[in-house]
Amino acid sequence: MSKTSAMAGLAVAGLVAAAPLNSAWAQAKSLTLCWAAWDPANALVELSKDFTKETGIEMKFEFVPWTSFAARFINEMNSHSKLCDLMIGDGEWIGLAAENKHWVPLTDFFAKEHISMDTFIPATVEGYSTWPVGTPNYWALPAFPDAVGWTYRKDWFAKPELRAEFKQKYNRELEPPKTWDELLEVAKFFTGKEIDGKKVYGSYIYTERGSEGITMGVTNAMLNYGFLYQNPKKPYEMEGFVNSAGAVKGLEVYKELYKCCQPPGLTNAYMQEGLDAFKSGQVAMQMNWFAFFPGLYKDPNVGGDKIGFFINPAGPAGQWTQLGGQGIEVMSYSDHKEDALKYIKWFAQPAVQQKWWDIGGSSASKTVTDAPGFAKSAAFAPEFTQSMKMTVDFWHEPVQLDMLLDMQKRIHDYVVADKGTAKEALDLLIKDWTKILKDEGKID
Repeated sequence: MSKTSAMAGLAVAGLVAAAPLNSAWAQAKSLTLCWAAWDPANALVELSKDFTKETGIEMKFEFVPWTSFAARFINEMNSHSKLCDLMIGDGEWIGLAAENKHWVPLTDFFAKEHISMDTFIPATVEGYSTWPVGTPNYWALPAFPDAVGWTYRKDWFAKPELRAEFKQKYNRELEPPKTWDELLEVAKFFTGKEIDGKKVYGSYIYTERGSEGITMGVTNAMLNYGFLYQNPKKPYEMEGFVNSAGAVKGLEVYKELYKCCQPPGLTNAYMQEGLDAFKSGQVAMQMNWFAFFPGLYKDPNVGGDKIGFFINPAGPAGQWTQLGGQGIEVMSYSDHKEDALKYIKWFAQPAVQQKWWDIGGSSASKTVTDAPGFAKSAAFAPEFTQSMKMTVDFWHEPVQLDMLLDMQKRIHDYVVADKGTAKEALDLLIKDWTKILKDEGKID
């Protein structure tokens, strides 16, 4: 995980030597960028050294764990804090940030600097940059495209005795699952097996309750069985969409996967717990963000030839995956907005975007992702490309945090705590969301 001490590598003396400016001015110039504490943040620290060399502007960083990420930085915005000059904030915050003028609008800046949103992956522009959604009103530059994908123990799947046993039982080859039905079969097959002298489990899925974890997990099943946040033809109409028969089935399938095949004790688990379970050889398959896949591929114990990747499996209603990732924004309360905009302009450059991908970040620039060699640039690059074309995101309403916490509670109560039925959980969720949206004047 990243630590704020990582910024110590940006020595003042080095900045002065690199900057074509007088020493006193160079030392005074700095920007603070706020983000989550995770592996990609380390890569951003390294990348940003190039910005410092070019401009003489020192980059400082405020990184916090994902479990407190939303609460911490939404509080920073609501309190009009000057801590962050730049923020890499979740796309779901965009309604809140735009309507409360927490972020600097960037539409005119992009036009002036000839930064075209057409050169970025469409899902990231809609998910991270626009408010109202789908309009050419931009509040962020796509900074870190991400989605939920899956890793699997390729070496286990290749064991002849397991392949023979699986084929005899299911009359098909033991391969990465393409549907949620197949995912359940494979997970159940591996659960209880002894591999390398250790009892293993079939899969790891998100169950965390306090922030966003179980919602970011369950949607990968529910969407593919028919869940929709609202009527596509009538905004905020949720009855029959949030709690449709397909949505109920998807929720039941997620619970079945949790009950049958999750290692014991992982009842409030998110990203790091999944990584730990996979690295320690507890699970055959793991749900997680693509952001972690570079590190897993390099892992000496489970990476390289031992690891494989697959996209979120399809369901009866289609094939979708949960959008992750973030845009980068300029804080309206910053005293250094001009310098922060310089960073945005620098970061948008195709060469910078290419390096960002190469060193373990992630790029939404089509110059990078559409390049002929991109599919071979990382072991998971083809799956990343596919996944970014099938993403769906959570609500972007200004009250999305309250809506998210309601979904966290209802889903966790059903999946983990065994309270009620799936239909009852989704009916209660509609009541929760209806109250919130009524209070906001969105519905009568």
